[in-house]
Amino acid sequence: MPPRTTSTERQRRLGSELRKMRTAAGMTAEQAAGLLGLDRAKISNIETGIRNISAERLRTLACNCDCSDKAYVESLIDMVRPNGRGWWERYRGSLSSGLLDIAELEWHTTRMRTAHTAHIPGLLQTSDHALELFRVVLPALPQHEVALRLAYRVERQQVLEGDSPTEYVCLVHEAALRMQFGGPRVARQQLKHLVAASEREHVIVRVVPFAAGAFPGAGQTVNYLEGPVPQLDTVQVDSSHGPDFLGEEAQLNKYRTHLDWMERIALPPGASRDFIHDIATHL
Repeated sequence: MPPRTTSTERQRRLGSELRKMRTAAGMTAEQAAGLLGLDRAKISNIETGIRNISAERLRTLACNCDCSDKAYVESLIDMVRPNGRGWWERYRGSLSSGLLDIAELEWHTTRMRTAHTAHIPGLLQTSDHALELFRVVLPALPQHEVALRLAYRVERQQVLEGDSPTEYVCLVHEAALRMQFGGPRVARQQLKHLVAASEREHVIVRVVPFAAGAFPGAGQTVNYLEGPVPQLDTVQVDSSHGPDFLGEEAQLNKYRTHLDWMERIALPPGASRDFIHDIATHL
């Protein structure tokens, strides 16, 4: 058995998928423990993301659960294989685990779709804009944590850089574009940065104008991170206590529908770029 590890959202998700696989096959935790040569407590720790599982045991479990979806099983095995410490691990112990989980999921996703009503998406924020947001967090953050969050925010943005950047579709409401965090100068530079980002081949920015009317989940930030197979997609939504991560089929279907709805009423990419430029010009 691989050594005990720090639980992350990715590992919790792996454990959740193994539990679903086991229960769908009608196998009890005790039966799984006997099959894998483990005790009942270790199976529980694996399924809650406290412990890892070896690739060999995962294959054994999948085979005995009659899981014939080879792509799904191989994707789970890829989650087991060590791939080094991600850059976000440098912040462990300094920033909340929820923030680090977001970075880890973004790093491993194959494609992102996000929706924002009140804020410019973090992956497309300028440092000045992000700094203004961190300064108004309640309870107030000490200066050293503001600096840490800013450095972390900038490093998160590297998923959109390099030779193989992640494909990113961003839906942003007009309300977020008109927020003047930091005053007109900071807001203007942020909008210009958003326009420049939208000109990259792998980044699509689409605006939902006020005139588009109501849509599901208005006011909620949604990050939909696609996995190597649809079963491993993850939705991250913001809440007052931190990020929530969702991965049940009904939840994924709900937020896919939510984003599809917003895409139907959003302006096309070119018109969105012009729309953002016009707001920046008149600040």
